[in-house]
Amino acid sequence: LLQERIMSYSVEQRGSLNNTDYRLFFKDEAGKPVSPFHDIPMMAGEGVYNMVVEVPRWSNAKMEIDTGSSLNPIKQDMKKGKLRYVANCFPHHGYIWNYGAIPQTWEDPNHIDDSTKCKGDNDPIDVCEIGHKVHPRGSVIKVKVLGTFALIDEGETDWKIICIDVTDPLAENLNDINDVEKLMPGFLAATVEWFKIYKMPDGKPANEFAFDSKPKDREFAEHIIAGCHESWKKLVGGDTDAGGLLLTNTCLGNAASKSAEEAAGVVGEAAPAGEDLPLPDTVHKWHYVSLK
Repeated sequence: LLQERIMSYSVEQRGSLNNTDYRLFFKDEAGKPVSPFHDIPMMAGEGVYNMVVEVPRWSNAKMEIDTGSSLNPIKQDMKKGKLRYVANCFPHHGYIWNYGAIPQTWEDPNHIDDSTKCKGDNDPIDVCEIGHKVHPRGSVIKVKVLGTFALIDEGETDWKIICIDVTDPLAENLNDINDVEKLMPGFLAATVEWFKIYKMPDGKPANEFAFDSKPKDREFAEHIIAGCHESWKKLVGGDTDAGGLLLTNTCLGNAASKSAEEAAGVVGEAAPAGEDLPLPDTVHKWHYVSLK
């Protein structure tokens, strides 16, 4: 019986949390720096995907894999020169799932999706992990895909894959999107509401969804992920123009690959790890917004 080799990853913080210099670099078991975009495999086993956790549940800092810098560390998103924190839209506090991405996927901005008729958002595919654990930022966890929503964000398709940690007590009974409503009534509706309203405190209109705001099933979601994996393969293979994306890696053995020593140099050039800075006072504010 062939067993899938279990890879474990660790992270190294550089800079200070709640500061513009914060970066979280990834390393493999041997301590070699790796890219969470390009080096961590998409699949962790048959029917099981790897998820890179960018934002732990209940937290507000909008963290993401930095697709435009070498080795793609996690950093905090910025808007108009300020660090981004999602608003607490009553009754939601921060993100209501562990939020992150599936490695080795890319939503091609030059590809118009057949089902949504919109282009991709130029990022790895987003995932919402709905289990009970709060996973630390930088965790690489194994998840089962259950379905997907299609957020239309300023004219771009932004898939939101719904998944669950395979070790969660509910995982064995959650096999498709319909099971979520049975075992977690109200959760999918809350997810739609969250994505519709989270930008409204900034004065933006409500976000729209394709498919009448209804989720698609597991088979559909896995088909979308497979398509994004093919887009990623073309990206790293040089068949698609990378634009501003950096393809630096240590495992793919291609023109953008770096040695372990070169990769360690990239990490070493980042700001040294420092004390956390305080969260802005405004982060805990309640915002009352209505879709009516």
